[in-house]
Amino acid sequence: MADFLWHKVSEKEKEEIEKQAKEIMDSFSVKLSKIDKGISESVIEREECERIESSGIGLELDREIMFENAPEKNKDFIIGEKKSW
Repeated sequence: MADFLWHKVSEKEKEEIEKQAKEIMDSFSVKLSKIDKGISESVIEREECERIESSGIGLELDREIMFENAPEKNKDFIIGEKKSW
């Protein structure tokens, strides 16, 4: 745990850190160069790319449709799950 405490870094430690960092970056660049670059991005073209803003008035929800979609319900309430996560 004492290794994680702040301390003044000597020149020898700085050189060792630089050497380790260079080795990490070099090994990473070698691995990156082995990646297949022939992967193409999928392109999705749409007629409209932005949504149209509405007036801000919410949609009216149909109570019957909500109750039909609810997995658990009684006469007047939709029953939500309790601590099943």
